[in-house]
Amino acid sequence: MALLQGKKGIITGALDESSIAWQVALRAHEEGAEILLTNAPVALRMGKIKTLAEQINAPVVAADATKLEDLQNLFETAKKHFGKIDFVLHSIGMSNNVRKKRPYTDLNYDWYMKTLDVSAISFHKMMHVAWKMDIMNEWGSWVALTYIAAQRAFPKYNDMSDAKALLESITRTFGYFWAKHKKVRVNTVSQSPTPTTAGTGIEGFKKMLKYAELLSPLGNATALDCANFVIFLFSDLSRKVTMQNFYHDGGFAFTGISEEILELLPDE
Repeated sequence: MALLQGKKGIITGALDESSIAWQVALRAHEEGAEILLTNAPVALRMGKIKTLAEQINAPVVAADATKLEDLQNLFETAKKHFGKIDFVLHSIGMSNNVRKKRPYTDLNYDWYMKTLDVSAISFHKMMHVAWKMDIMNEWGSWVALTYIAAQRAFPKYNDMSDAKALLESITRTFGYFWAKHKKVRVNTVSQSPTPTTAGTGIEGFKKMLKYAELLSPLGNATALDCANFVIFLFSDLSRKVTMQNFYHDGGFAFTGISEEILELLPDE
């Protein structure tokens, strides 16, 4: 039997084929799941989500994940379409400070608060609305995408580092309540740098990608690799796994230095 046979869920953030969320949607569909796709209205206009929706026969709902009324409509639509749901992928992130190259030491604080709201607090808001509506089945699964900059200094990642740290904290705390309430799991996946539309907007991204490839003993994980891991977290195979942050990065997180990088450095 397919891993997600009979399961239903919501996937946010699919913009184009390079998106991790796009690959998760394809893999979830292949594993038997029924899916509702959602993204911010501006992203729906810019991206190719209608192509994906047709491919996997999924409805699409526009929703600004920072607005409770939009999320209420999103989950009400999902409830009408599916009844209760089994999984949600949070693949949402945005920073105007990154886009406009404001250094971390001189942030625009209005943009900073927007970064936190879009990239982290939106996860809390989604879970809050779903909790109030009692839309999750028992043993359901929430997954959010994060990055190791939540634990380590990556200067060019800027205020997104703070957002990812908050995202992971929300995962642990709300994860406790979901587990006690309905045996629902909440986890984050800390993925290798991945050349998505959002990722490539970070200054120096190509160098970060190359560095991670040289440091990681297994090499960088691709968007499809990440999608396969997320499917595992959605499936019943991970029923007793919650409140965790998983480094899905080819060993990057636990490698101090690699032989490949040593060979690049001068002896003197």
